[in-house]
Amino acid sequence: MNKRDYYEILGVSKTASEDEIKSAFRKLAKKYHPDVSKEPDAEKRFKEAQEAYAVLSDSDKRRQYDQYGHAAFEQGGAGGFDFSGFDFSDIFSDLFGGGFGFSSFGGRTTGGKRSRRGDDRLVQMNLTFEEAAFGTKKTLNLTIDTACGACDGKGGKGEKTCSTCNGSGTVTKEQSTLFGTFMTRTTCTSCGGSGRTYEEKCSKCRGTGKVRENKDLEVKIPAGVDSGNRLRLAGKGEAGENGGPNGDIYIEFIVGKHPLFERDDSDIYLELPITITDAVLGAKVDVPTLFGTVKLSIPAGSKTGDKHRLKGKGLESPNSSRKGDMYVVLNIQVPTKLSKEQKKLFEALKETNLEDHSAFKNIQKYL
Repeated sequence: MNKRDYYEILGVSKTASEDEIKSAFRKLAKKYHPDVSKEPDAEKRFKEAQEAYAVLSDSDKRRQYDQYGHAAFEQGGAGGFDFSGFDFSDIFSDLFGGGFGFSSFGGRTTGGKRSRRGDDRLVQMNLTFEEAAFGTKKTLNLTIDTACGACDGKGGKGEKTCSTCNGSGTVTKEQSTLFGTFMTRTTCTSCGGSGRTYEEKCSKCRGTGKVRENKDLEVKIPAGVDSGNRLRLAGKGEAGENGGPNGDIYIEFIVGKHPLFERDDSDIYLELPITITDAVLGAKVDVPTLFGTVKLSIPAGSKTGDKHRLKGKGLESPNSSRKGDMYVVLNIQVPTKLSKEQKKLFEALKETNLEDHSAFKNIQKYL
């Protein structure tokens, strides 16, 4: 019987990687599995894809196939390579959920109850500008699933091996059909797939191994965090199942605005209003920072937009030892109300000769 090329069946090249082969099989399995597909040739297509994947996913069998083709497996089961013992459960458990897998020519399996890591939790936390700048401690209140203390998360007392499945968590049935052998593995109803039963079900958690609790967590917030940053609390999330580890908690920060300072990563900016006389003559002015007041020297002839750097007066970086800087941006304020004496002074300034200034020279060219 002529058989199609395995690479052609999966739709991959002969140089395809293991991940590419696995991905191609997953797509075909999802499309043609008899339990979900309504296409008339689904059973045949699914069987072909299973056989191709069973060979090409095994490095030794793939090497034999590349050298000898289908002849390498002519002594196998009916029609060629026998893959009835091949385990497809790792592929199909992801596709169909709930621990489901498949074996032989499309037989459905329902794996035993495996240990499962608990779910992660994401919570948002509001911080003031100063709390984010200097770091702080906060109390986080959560209602979360935790392992039952009465039964140590097992769900009962007096643990023993399930007599129905002998501890495997599954019961397997085999059925022969025209298309091959179907192996149906279902979760053991006696133990729920755990492989264990208990003489007495825990009354506190009602056999689930988990209880809902409200708890307070003390959280240390590092200095320098910003909006959108996340802090991971490892193992503080939802309780796992069947002995699995707890999930994690992720705290996402929302940092409030400051009435004076603007933030850019670890640097901060302050817009400083100054008078025309301070800008023209120069001055020394008091400037607020996160670390107290400092004296800033403003040179004569300053302009709006001039920037002065205060080294190390910015924020710490939560991921490194670098500390940011503070930048003071000048903003010259033009007075709107003047006394008679002030008007006379500004009238006198009108006599100032600015024709030699480069900006005026450029304008004169176009007048």
